[in-house]
Amino acid sequence: MTQTLGSFPGGLKLAGQKKRSTQTPIRKMLLSKTLVLPLQQHIGESAVAIVKVGDKVLKGQKIAAANGHVSVCLHAPSSGIITAIDERPVPHPSGLSAPCISIETDGDDRWVERTITEDFQQLSAHDLRQRIREAGIVGLGGAGFPSFIKLNPGIHHHVETLILNGVECEPYITCDDMIMRERAQGIMDGIEIMQQALHVKNCVIAIEDNKPEAIAAMELALASREQLTSTKVVVIPTLYPTGSEKQLIQVITGKQVPTRGLTLDIGIVLHNVGTAYAIGRAIKYGEPLISRIVTVTGTDVKHAGNFETLFGTPIHELLAFCDTKRQAGEPFILGGPMMGYNLAGDKLPVTKTANCILAGVDDAAQLRKPLPCIRCGDCAKACPVSLLPQQLYWHSRAKDLEKTSEYNLFDCIECGCCSYVCPSEIPLVQYFRFAKTETMNQEQERQKSDLARIRHDNRQDRQERERLEKEEKQQKRKAALAASKAAKEKEAKTAEPKIDTQEKQ
Repeated sequence: MTQTLGSFPGGLKLAGQKKRSTQTPIRKMLLSKTLVLPLQQHIGESAVAIVKVGDKVLKGQKIAAANGHVSVCLHAPSSGIITAIDERPVPHPSGLSAPCISIETDGDDRWVERTITEDFQQLSAHDLRQRIREAGIVGLGGAGFPSFIKLNPGIHHHVETLILNGVECEPYITCDDMIMRERAQGIMDGIEIMQQALHVKNCVIAIEDNKPEAIAAMELALASREQLTSTKVVVIPTLYPTGSEKQLIQVITGKQVPTRGLTLDIGIVLHNVGTAYAIGRAIKYGEPLISRIVTVTGTDVKHAGNFETLFGTPIHELLAFCDTKRQAGEPFILGGPMMGYNLAGDKLPVTKTANCILAGVDDAAQLRKPLPCIRCGDCAKACPVSLLPQQLYWHSRAKDLEKTSEYNLFDCIECGCCSYVCPSEIPLVQYFRFAKTETMNQEQERQKSDLARIRHDNRQDRQERERLEKEEKQQKRKAALAASKAAKEKEAKTAEPKIDTQEKQ
């Protein structure tokens, strides 16, 4: 279907590098002997373990409960025994460890009893959201935000349009492309469920024009769904970073999300196509989120492709399954070349946000020493958010965080366009991430300081109030004593003449 499309400033036309990983169908990764599951696999509070070492678990069984509002549950990807609940290395640029649950699989892959829903339309929007939360579903586009929250607009927002993001604009990554090609009907299930939860009929499935097979598959699946008459596939030009939430909304609707605002502020909710598929499986077939499609590609990968991989699977086993030729300790990229990050250790688990693993794709800019900024302005031209990366760079480098905030640092989507075009090869995004982290740390410290000041002031007020109350009580007590004494004296004086009179008689 055709429609007038909007645009956003900047952006880059990048070589897709997607052909190698789309030559074969999605394959299933072998079951690992040990699965290591970090309790923190999403934005928000980490889940809390509800099992103990030695417990036997079944595939799909809940092993960690949501903790707080912005949190989801975690499930066993296969049947086996809990062997450890401790700190393990997790896939993060910091290289730090985090609490994890380890499962020694038994090879049976036995499912827990599942609840199949034949008619989800009988469920309320609240029930759907709760089931999605219980299923542990988060955004599978890479961000990992709990999906049930984005399906709850609240009483202050009205959703006009649901956008399904099938753009996948970053080079090398093809997991969304392949899931649209092969599992389009499952995505349609998820769309219907999300529409029910949001009480919205209008839906746009956005796909870049470099994915003709996915476009055809989604249009064919859509044609078979009579209830999705207000849903359409919209083909958009291939430009990085169109897949970013705010940029995609600008292209589809021409609207701009307010600075530090939400898509809900303009009546739009956006979800990834992989997330829609996971929601369909969870509601209709009772399957929690225990696996995802991972693209594995790069010059070192002999059998590049997309692999359905259980969470907790060690990355080195997945790389070996693809016949990857690399030296021990040789770094690889988790995510895409623009927004992903280098990891040296491969004995790390696949998690809910692991959409791609690149081996043999060197980030040459990181291997060379950056040169001084020449103030060419190329970074500003490429920025899709119309920021001034050069100014942000100078202020970030000087740790002038007030100035970075004035230049709208938090509008930066960390797409990497500025770093990519910089002729001096300055890692601009790294500076911006540092400044964001420092700003958030300072804000947390300020909040702690404010809280401590408020507590101190409250304590002072309470002590002053108690002092005044004590003085008032003392004054009342003194007044009462004085009144009692005066009354006694008056009574004594009144009684004396009576005594005299009796004596005279």
